[in-house]
Amino acid sequence: MPRVKNGSQSNAKRKKLFSITKGYWGRKKNVYRRAREAFLKSLSNSFRDRRAKKREFRKLWIMRINAAARQNGMTYSTLMCGLKKAGIAVNRKMLADLAVQDQTVFSGIAEKAREALGR
Repeated sequence: MPRVKNGSQSNAKRKKLFSITKGYWGRKKNVYRRAREAFLKSLSNSFRDRRAKKREFRKLWIMRINAAARQNGMTYSTLMCGLKKAGIAVNRKMLADLAVQDQTVFSGIAEKAREALGR
């Protein structure tokens, strides 16, 4: 039987990896071993940071809600407690959007939360 060396498959594998790591700096873009290490590291970073992004956005929404709540004479925690007691189910993303885009509606929601708390 003739000898088969997988040359074309190896070349295709390297070419695919180098096309993925095209914008990397230094040897990480054109040396196979370094490119593979950088690629695997970037996969783990992207997996980690997709979860970190969700945490960061939640923190941002809470900061925006707190700032708007303080303009209405409440804190974030009292606002959220009042919303829960009033039976208003609005998630933090929508509340933060209202706080930035439409302060009058947010003020109305804060007023309902204040009434539910009895203040």
